[in-house]
Amino acid sequence: MKQRLLKTTVSGLMFAGILISSGCASIEPWVKPYERDNLADPIMSANRNPVSFSYTMHAFQAREGARGAEGGAGGGCGCN
Repeated sequence: MKQRLLKTTVSGLMFAGILISSGCASIEPWVKPYERDNLADPIMSANRNPVSFSYTMHAFQAREGARGAEGGAGGGCGCN
């Protein structure tokens, strides 16, 4: 029983060591600079309706009193 526990503990520590040391590997960017224009395509946008999203964010900012936190335009007077 003790040997099995010892073997399991050693195996777990070795596995944890491998996982920790693999985090030190060099990380290359997944998206190459010449591929970034594909990500800027409007079809890749997270929101389905940009007009509706803009209105929702405007209402949220007016309600919260935190203008500009989500990139909304306009001043504090409420006139855009």
